[in-house]
Formats: sequence, C-alpha cells, structure tokens
Amino acid sequence: MNFEFLKVVHQGKVAEVSLARPEKANATNETLWREIGEVFAWIDSTPEIRCAILRGEGPHFCAGIDLEFVSSVLTRMRALGEGNRQEAIRHFIKGLQQAFSALESCRKPIIAAVHGVCFGGGIDLITACDIRHASKDASFCIKEIDLGIVADVGTLQRLPHLIGQGRARELALTGRVFRADEALAIGLVTEVASDPVSLLEGAREQAKLIASKSPLAIRGIKQVLNFSRDHSVADSLEYVATWNAGMLLSTDMQTAVSALLAKKSPEFSD
Repeated sequence: MNFEFLKVVHQGKVAEVSLARPEKANATNETLWREIGEVFAWIDSTPEIRCAILRGEGPHFCAGIDLEFVSSVLTRMRALGEGNRQEAIRHFIKGLQQAFSALESCRKPIIAAVHGVCFGGGIDLITACDIRHASKDASFCIKEIDLGIVADVGTLQRLPHLIGQGRARELALTGRVFRADEALAIGLVTEVASDPVSLLEGAREQAKLIASKSPLAIRGIKQVLNFSRDHSVADSLEYVATWNAGMLLSTDMQTAVSALLAKKSPEFSD
C-alpha cells in the first residue's frame, strides 16, 4: 500500500509501520489520521502478516495532533449553524476515534516502539496497541489539559486499564511530563531500551517470536483479552468457552502438539 505520511515495510510475517512526518515530530494531520486507520485495517485483513510494529521516523515518536489541522477543522465548523455545528464536531471526533480504534480491533498484535516525545495523541495511539516498548530517552504527556480540552480519542478510556485509575487521573489532570523509567514502573511500557536502535531491535525480536506462534491462537488471545477487559469475569469465561468450543480442535493445535511431541519447531499456515 502507498501512503503519504506512513512508511510500511513487510518482512516475513511482520509489518513495520512508521509515522513519517519527522519535520513535524510526527504530529497527526488529517491525512495521517486517515492513513493510520487504513493501514491497520489492511494489516488485519492480510493473512501473511501476523504481527505489527508501530514506530516513528526521526527523533520523536509522535508529538500529538497537529494544531494547524485542529484550527482548520474548527474554522470550518464555525461556519455552520447551531445544531449542525455540534453534530459535525461529534462526527469529526468519532472519525478520529475510529481511526485509532482500528489498532485495537486489528486481530494482529501491535507493538509500539516509542522514542523521543510521545504526547497527547501519541498516548491515544500507544494505548490502543497491545505491547509498548520505549527507549530511555522517551517522554510521555497527556497534553490535552494544557490545551483546555478533554482527551477524546482513547487515552481516558484505555489508560486506566493499563496503569490504574489513580495514576491515570493524576497524569491526565496535571499534564505533567514523565519519562521512560516511570512509564515502566507504572506498567505503561514493558521494556526500556538504552537507545532507539536497541529499542527497534527488541521490538523486532519480540514481533518475530509472536509471529512464530499459532496465528489462530494469537488472534484468539487478543480478542478474548479485549472482551474480558470490558466485561465481567463470568461473561468472559462464557465467551472463551464458546470461543474454544469452536476453535480448540484446530489444525493449529494439532500442528503445535505434533511439534512438541517430535521436539521440533512448528510451522503454521497463514
């Protein structure tokens, strides 16, 4: 696929997606926002891809939403009459949400590799990923409070599940910058690398490991985890029982068990 502000490399079973507006610290404009939704819908529908990495070109991961983009949208909205204006703003926000939710609904696991600045919309983006790595130079901030707005693209909904309500509230209400070591301590990221090169190497190694597993089971784990996050334990147990009633006796399971018995590495079909 060809994109204006994304670079996509597909090697083996792993797709590497790079935000490619380095001159703007990868701030998201209208085109980039749309392309993010499109690329992860494509990854979801491409059997040959089993895992994805999301990273940023240049010195930063993502500085958030491009304020020039916001300003142009608001200018258009102000020209509308009462009622129509509010409806248009809501439709605009829902479109932004849908683009980033494409990462969460993508059945393939996504690893975020964060270096440099990850502010505002960058937090929205990585909280929709499955696994987050950072380099030591990474810094994070829920920046929306300093713009006088409520974060509305996923941070306030997803971050509390990752780090707890108390820490999420403190970070959202203060807008303070925190570093990679704190992000690791509170559970936002699972690995901190010494530098961006080591960061990418670690993310690629983990992506290759995930891609070597049963793709059917990997997709099932992601879907069951997403369901369980948003439902009761009882409902989630019911869901996974139904899932495995349909999927347990799969070709992938037979392949995995046969490989274990033979003490060989399994080879799964896409």
